[in-house]
Amino acid sequence: MSLNDEKKLTLLASWIKESRHTVVLTGAGMSTESGIPDFRSSKGLWRNIDPRTVASKDALDNNYELFRDFYTMRIENLRDCKPHEGHKILADWERRGFISCIATQNVDGLHHMAGSEKIYELHGNIRTIRCEDCDAPAEMTEFLERKPCPNCGGKLRPNVVLFGESLPYTELYNATQEISKAELVIVIGTSLQVYPVSQLPDLCKGKKVYINLDVDIHSHQFDLVIKGSARDVLTRTNTLLQEVG
Repeated sequence: MSLNDEKKLTLLASWIKESRHTVVLTGAGMSTESGIPDFRSSKGLWRNIDPRTVASKDALDNNYELFRDFYTMRIENLRDCKPHEGHKILADWERRGFISCIATQNVDGLHHMAGSEKIYELHGNIRTIRCEDCDAPAEMTEFLERKPCPNCGGKLRPNVVLFGESLPYTELYNATQEISKAELVIVIGTSLQVYPVSQLPDLCKGKKVYINLDVDIHSHQFDLVIKGSARDVLTRTNTLLQEVG
């Protein structure tokens, strides 16, 4: 780690200590170190797949077998994925009062598994299932075993936001309110290419920090930009928090 990087992390640690209301916004880069692929990198999930053919409302309505197979694969790939140290640090920061909440684009539920409590899941949660037709909750096993809704016989689906659907109003509204009153927003592991989440950091009137492996595209929008993986940056910042007076 260079001297410049060390100075940036020290500054971040001091901002966290000083802020009375800090919001963390996470994206796919937060979960890649838990073994979950991102979407838009050279190794991402969409590199060989047009998401509109498998992860859209149109696919759910008109090509359900392909839709179900795709999400079955994604769910099964999560079986052995666990939160990494960065997830656990954010949960600890919430307990210690360093952060107020997490807004996330991730649907993997790893923030919950790590112990975070105040989480706004802007794109839903793939670990829960509902019926598309009657909206009744269903068991994960029923979806994986290709069963219809036990309530009405309709199509079962994960509780995720598909292409062609709106974000959940309450989650988005609450995240918007939290960021609007934040003194510090820390954006971690997202390319900020998906609307409306891409606009959320602009609502912050305080300091804004961007942490990602690829930082060039958004460097001008933030007060502090740190290039690195989520786990490494959070681990080092957590150590520095103990040293900041």
